[in-house]
Amino acid sequence: MDLYMAAKGLNDNQVTVSAGLSVGLLGNARKGGFDLGKKSVEKILSIYQDLDRVWLITGSGKMFKSTVDIKSTETFQLQTDRKLESQDVPLYELTATAGIAEIFGDSPADPVDLLRVPNLPPVDGAVYVRGDSMSPLLKSGDIVIYKKFSPAPDAILWGQIYLLSYTIAGDAFTVVKFIKRSPLDGHIRLVSANDFYDPVDIPADSVTAIALVKASVTFHALE
Repeated sequence: MDLYMAAKGLNDNQVTVSAGLSVGLLGNARKGGFDLGKKSVEKILSIYQDLDRVWLITGSGKMFKSTVDIKSTETFQLQTDRKLESQDVPLYELTATAGIAEIFGDSPADPVDLLRVPNLPPVDGAVYVRGDSMSPLLKSGDIVIYKKFSPAPDAILWGQIYLLSYTIAGDAFTVVKFIKRSPLDGHIRLVSANDFYDPVDIPADSVTAIALVKASVTFHALE
């Protein structure tokens, strides 16, 4: 457990509080070779869902699961969406330069992990949210699950949340925003959930890749 805590930047107090463990349990278990007990193991695994059960109990195998099983998400579904009982969704880490165009290409980058998500409509992938412009709806470090979408303005579902990349004056941007109608011809309006950020109107033809956000995964952790 010490190796996992070090990899995740966790201390005894954080794990104790988040998993609802008895105070002093981790310290006592450490002295005894980390025999945590069945109930405590289940509490830890229910909170730290990327932690492999076999590794935690025996120390054998891999520390992290190859697939993260997500049981609770917030969905942004349309009335016409059909649900799948379960699907494995590739999770990507965006690069600052290529944005989502890289993972939408014919030879996308390898995913960093897989999310197993029940009861969602068919989706294409997931990425981490960076920044606070969509707070409190989405926090930095949360995950958005997306379906690739046509960049044509007449295909946009106004008022929905999108993941998009666009280029202005040679600079590339990748954002998660509400897209609304712009008062300017040939433009779309990007709107943040955080009132600190003003709406931005961009040329519709500056969009290089776009996806409709279908769900989000929020992480709740102590600092």
